[in-house]
Amino acid sequence: MKYQTILFECNSGVARLTLNRPERLNAFTAQMHEEVADALTCVETDPEARVLLLTAAGKGFCAGQDLAERDVQSGPLDLGQTTRTYYNPLVRRLAALPMPVVCAVNGVAAGAGVSLALACDIVIARSSARFVQAFSSIGLIPDAGGTWTFPHLVGQARALGFALTGGTLSAETAAEWGLIWKAIGDDDFDAERDALVDQLSRGPTKGLTNAKRAIRYAARATLDEQLDMESELQRKCGLTDDYKEGVSAFKERRTPRFIGR
Repeated sequence: MKYQTILFECNSGVARLTLNRPERLNAFTAQMHEEVADALTCVETDPEARVLLLTAAGKGFCAGQDLAERDVQSGPLDLGQTTRTYYNPLVRRLAALPMPVVCAVNGVAAGAGVSLALACDIVIARSSARFVQAFSSIGLIPDAGGTWTFPHLVGQARALGFALTGGTLSAETAAEWGLIWKAIGDDDFDAERDALVDQLSRGPTKGLTNAKRAIRYAARATLDEQLDMESELQRKCGLTDDYKEGVSAFKERRTPRFIGR
């Protein structure tokens, strides 16, 4: 597929998916959804891909849904069908990718753009970035997993306040709340982003993926279920070439050379 709304490449184990509608603050259209879905298929089927970086072009990260595609005057719209067709599959695929997913929020994230960022495993943001809960201003609820992610990350009180008031958070506050992993000064952002994805691309991919699976599973598991999950995933990790290499490197006092298997 020839992309018109995104940029995509995969080099040296790093898949880079860049939302590329800067003139619309990278708001989602049906075409963008289809192109992102196609790029994710490439990531899922590329044996060389070991980390996905999701970011955006221009001054903003993502303004959510492009409302220019919404003709509210012609009659009622089934927005539930939109979420089932586009946003829900996207969030599920990001959560299930067999590799770490880093979201680099380069500017304002609003509405579903916030939910999209928080669907990723590690979220970093420029200090100048903002997170805007825009749904209440148009009579909607947070979607794309927003009503699940927010209370799990920051608690019910903050999630309700943020959603019902249509609040805006700075990147620093988002990091303090635990909504994202880290806010990074604008001048250092690109270098730290690249260093992070490089580190993950050289890591023990199956071990990182299983850690991701275990931590995500914990949100719906009892302690007994989590202990069983840990045992099973640890069994799988112990059979990998990377575990053997990690132990060997530790004993030999050298840096491990992981291959992602």
